[in-house]
Amino acid sequence: MNPNPLNAPLAEGVGRVGFRKWYERELLSSHAHMVLAFLGLIALFAALEASRAGTMAERLMNIAFVLVSAAITYWALRRYFWLLTRAELVANQAQCGDCGEYGRFRVVAGNRRTQDTEVCCRKCEHHWVISTGDE
Repeated sequence: MNPNPLNAPLAEGVGRVGFRKWYERELLSSHAHMVLAFLGLIALFAALEASRAGTMAERLMNIAFVLVSAAITYWALRRYFWLLTRAELVANQAQCGDCGEYGRFRVVAGNRRTQDTEVCCRKCEHHWVISTGDE
């Protein structure tokens, strides 16, 4: 089972669009989550400010908004860090150990259970394993 239902596994994503585009998309996705976290934080502060006045029913509704905003902010921030860390972890392993070519490889095999991906350099045909650490 894919531990990350919103983004494709490394082998599938890199095999479909290539490493550089996959990396770019991961970074864009992570930064979109950072923007969502920032907007959630603004909503959280607005709901906190609004909860200071009003009837009891309005206060309870505003407390519900505070909780929802806090949950969205928390989720978006965790997702931002997870995506960014994963992209950087893979990028640090994307250089061929033999010829030093960076990011120019093709996917040979992917292990769905361990999320390890065997890749092959397009220049010198050297094989190595890229691990995302998603076990």
